[in-house]
This record gives sequence, structure tokens and C-alpha cells, in this order.
Amino acid sequence: MRGFSLVELMIVIAIIALIIGIGIPTWQSMVRNGNETTAIQTLNTIRTCQMGYAGKHQGRFAQNFAELVKSGCIEGDKFNSETPVINGYIYTMKVEQPSGSRPAFFSVNADPQVAEGTMATGTRHFYIDSSVGTVKATEENRPAKADDPSI
Repeated sequence: MRGFSLVELMIVIAIIALIIGIGIPTWQSMVRNGNETTAIQTLNTIRTCQMGYAGKHQGRFAQNFAELVKSGCIEGDKFNSETPVINGYIYTMKVEQPSGSRPAFFSVNADPQVAEGTMATGTRHFYIDSSVGTVKATEENRPAKADDPSI
């Protein structure tokens, strides 16, 4: 029986290293893209929930995620804190109830837990509010806001 020579083993190891070197960055990119897609879908769900909640509560929006969970619109196991983390994105909500002639207002930001580097959970920051009909986004390393471009 003949074994493998050192050159043959080195070639196999080099091929495996090449496959890993190409595969890991591609896999990380796919995970980031999936996280970003989930963040957009989650923001659209939150907007729909807030609008439904306001329709049932004289134009007042839910003050926090816990109220939306109680209404049965979003899942409590995911939105179990003031700043829940879902698929690598941190969600924060601000609400202003109506007063005088000013209507109620809410905004929600979705920001990646890690925005830069090889371990980034996402690179884009997202924003919705009660006055815009689309998700706003920025690739700058800062929270998105109402005047950022729509996606």
C-alpha cells in the first residue's frame, strides 16, 4: 500500500483553506442580508400593529412593545424588553401621545448590534414613524431618521 506524499497532503490542505477563505465571507454576507430583511419586515409589522392599536384606542399609539404584545399583535417572546434584540438588530420605540392640536406620533429605529467588521450583524440602520409610509435607511454608522432615503 502506498500512502499520501507530503506534497499531496499540502495541496489538499491548500484547497480546503481556499474554500474556507471564500465561503466564510459569503456566509457572513448572507447572514447580514437576512438580518436586514428581517428588520425591514419587523418594522412593517410594528407599523401595522401601531396603526391598528391607534384605531382601537382613540388615536393613541401603544407606549411600548409590551402594550403591543398585550394587544396580541406582536410576539411576546421576541419583544420582551424595552429594547428587544431580534436577529442581530436592536429596536427602540419613541411615542408621543396627542395633545391639543398635535396628533399622536411614534417612531421606531432598528440598529444592528454590531454595525462594522467581520462580526457585523447588519450594516444598514432602519427607521419608521407614523408619518412616513415606507422604511427609511442609511448605511452610515448612525441611527436612521425621517429624512434618510426610503428603501
